[in-house]
Amino acid sequence: MDAKTKGIVATIAAVVLCGCPGLFMCFFGAISTFVSFVPGADIDVGGSSDPAAATAMGIGALCLSIIFIAVPVVVGFFMLRKKPEVVVSDEPLPPAS
Repeated sequence: MDAKTKGIVATIAAVVLCGCPGLFMCFFGAISTFVSFVPGADIDVGGSSDPAAATAMGIGALCLSIIFIAVPVVVGFFMLRKKPEVVVSDEPLPPAS
């Protein structure tokens, strides 16, 4: 397997293992944060009906989802970028003056 194929496989694995859960967590966090501001909403966060708990959970999920979504971007960038080629020269260096 060449380097580009390994990069594609690593990027797809990162998207499946981190990107998709990150997007789902982002949607969950956004909905949880939105629901905490709805008056009369039936909120149950770990047995608490406090809207502040729903807001904190939603904002925490949003922050964590940003990290999960960034992982496939970083993996794809580093695995699929074109690396600079090393210049190998057999020519002798000129004498220093």
